[in-house]
Amino acid sequence: MALITLQNAQLAYGHVPLLDHTDFALEVQERVGLIGRNGTGKSSLLKILAGLEKPDDGVLQVQGGVRVAYVPQEPVLDLEHTIFEAASAGMAEAQTLRDRYLSGDETADLDAIQSRLEALDGWNWEQRVEETLQRLHLDGSQRVGNLSGGQRKRVALAQALVSRPDVLLLDEPTNHLDMDSITWLEELLLAYRGSVITISHDRAFLDRVATRLVELDRGRLLSYPGNFAQYQTLKEEQLSQEAVINAKADKLLAQEEVWIRRGVEARRTRAQGRINRLQELRSSRAQRRDALGQVKLEVASGAPSGKIVADLEAVDKAFARPDGALRPIVRNFTGTILRGDKIGLIGPNGAGKTTLLKLILGELEPDSGTVKRGANLSVAYFDQMRDQINLDATLEDFISPGSEWIEIGNKRTHVKSYLSDFLFSPARAHAPVRTLSGGERNRLLLARLFARPANVLVLDEPTNDLDIDTLELLEDLLQQYEGTVFLVSHDRRFLDNVVTSTLVAEGDGLWREYVGDVQDWLTQSARSSQAAQAAASKPAPATGKPSTTPAASPSATRRKLSYKEQRELDALPAELAALEAEQATLEATLANGALYASDPALAGSTAERLAALEERWLAAMERLEALKNG
Repeated sequence: MALITLQNAQLAYGHVPLLDHTDFALEVQERVGLIGRNGTGKSSLLKILAGLEKPDDGVLQVQGGVRVAYVPQEPVLDLEHTIFEAASAGMAEAQTLRDRYLSGDETADLDAIQSRLEALDGWNWEQRVEETLQRLHLDGSQRVGNLSGGQRKRVALAQALVSRPDVLLLDEPTNHLDMDSITWLEELLLAYRGSVITISHDRAFLDRVATRLVELDRGRLLSYPGNFAQYQTLKEEQLSQEAVINAKADKLLAQEEVWIRRGVEARRTRAQGRINRLQELRSSRAQRRDALGQVKLEVASGAPSGKIVADLEAVDKAFARPDGALRPIVRNFTGTILRGDKIGLIGPNGAGKTTLLKLILGELEPDSGTVKRGANLSVAYFDQMRDQINLDATLEDFISPGSEWIEIGNKRTHVKSYLSDFLFSPARAHAPVRTLSGGERNRLLLARLFARPANVLVLDEPTNDLDIDTLELLEDLLQQYEGTVFLVSHDRRFLDNVVTSTLVAEGDGLWREYVGDVQDWLTQSARSSQAAQAAASKPAPATGKPSTTPAASPSATRRKLSYKEQRELDALPAELAALEAEQATLEATLANGALYASDPALAGSTAERLAALEERWLAAMERLEALKNG
C-alpha cells in the first residue's frame, strides 16, 4: 500500500495550471527524484505532500501513522540558537508531551500522553538528538548564526531526521553543499530506510540516489523508473512519439479546416458528423499544452584580452582569525592563466575559492609574491549570493536600465524580445523581480550577465536552482565561448562538461592545478596518493650498504648548454625586465581610459603594442624555462 497518495490534484496560479488533474503515489523505500522546468510547481507539489499547502481540488491521503518530514530549499532557523536547540525543534511534540506528563497535571489524560510518547519514542529525546548530530558530524554547542550555508543545510536535515520520519521530503538539498558534503548526503540517503522525495537538478546526484524519476511537465506528473540516465533515454523516446502524434493531429485538423471552408450541406448526417469531429479537433488543439521553448543563450565576448590573463608567482594571502592568529588562505601559489582557459575552482566551503579569484583578477593584493595581470580584461560576475538583484526593479529595468534596447555583439534587440529568449513573456516585463521564483531569478541574472560584452566570465555557483534543460544549454554556451571562464560549482556533471583544468584546495592554503575535468582530477590525485603510500611503505635500505642505483643529480641529467645558448640565457632576465617596464608604462597610459576619449587612434595603437609585448614576454619566459631545464 502506498505511503502517500495524491488523486486528481489541481493547482493554479493565475491562468496557468501547475497541477492539472494530477495523480501521484509514493511506495515504501522509494527514492523519487522530482524534476521539471523552473516555475512549473515542484516546490508547491512538495509542500502539498508535506501537508503545508492544499491543492485547489483533489484528495491527499497519508497512510495512518506515517511520519513526514520536510526540509525546505532555504531553511529558516533561529540564528541565536545552538545547533542542539535548532535540531531539537524536530522533537517539539515529544518535548511538550514529556514535560506535561512529568508535571503531574491532574487534568491531563496521562494514559493517552504516555501512549503517544511511546509512539514517538520520545522519553529520551535528548539522546536521539545527540545521536543524530553525531551521525551528521555537527557540534551541538555551535551557534547557528556562525555556520555556513552548507552547515545550516545539515542542521535543517538533522531537525528532520531526529523524528525518524517514514517519508523525507527534500527541496534542492545539494544547494550550498560542497562535493564532500554531497557525497556524504548520497551515502546517507542510500542507507536511509524510509522513502525519499527530492527536488534536484544535480544530474550526478540523481544518477546515484534515485530509484524513480518523476517529471512535472505541463501540469502532468510523468513517471520514469530508474535513475537520471535511464530517464533521459525514456524521455527522448516519449518526446519523439508525442511529436508524431501531434503532427498527425495537426495535419488532420488542417485538412478538415480546408474541407469546412469549401462549404457543406449541414443537413446531411455524414457532413454533420464530420463537422462535430472538426469541433472536437479544434477543442483538443486548444487544450493541448505544448512543451516549453528552450532558453536562447548568447554572449558577446567583446574585444579579446591579452594572451595572458594573469601570471601568479609565489603568492601568499592570509586572514586573521578571531583569536588573532593568521589563517593561510593561499600559500605559495604559482600559476599562469591564459586567454580561453576554462578553470573550475574546487574546494570545501570556506576554503578560499572567492579569495583566490579576487587575487587573480586584481580585487585583492597578495601579502607576498607577485601577480601580473593581462591587458584589456573585461570581467562579468555571476554572484551566488544574488547581491546584484534589486527586488523592486522591473524585469525590463533590471536588464536594461533607462532603455528599451540592448546590444549584443553587433545585434540590437528590444528588451522584451531579449527577455522572451529567457522564457519571460512580454506581459511579465513590467513585473517586479521579487515575484520570480529562485530558478527564475537565476535565469534573469544570466540574462543580464550575457547582455554585456565581457572577455572574462566569473560564475559563482551558477547552477543553483537552474532546471536541467537550462543547465545543458549553459554548458553548450560556455564550451563555445571564446573568452576565459572561472567556474565555482559543486555540480560535478556541469564541471566535467565545461572546464579544461581545475584549481583544487588541498588544505592549509595549498592550491594545485590539474589538467582536465573533475574525473581527471580524481584520477590524478588518486594516483599521487597511491604513489605516496607505496613510497612510504617501501623499506629503507640497510645501514652501511651503498645504494646500487644512486639517484642521478640534476646536473647529470641536464644537457650542457652551448656557448650561444648560455649567452642567450644570461641575456633573457634583462630582456624580460625591459619588456615588463614597457608594459607597466603602457598599462598606466591606458589605465583611466582618458586616452580613448582624447585620441582613439593612439589608444588603439598603444593597446596593440601592449598585446604584442605580452606575446614577446610569454615567448621569452617559455625560452627561459626551456634553457634552464636543458
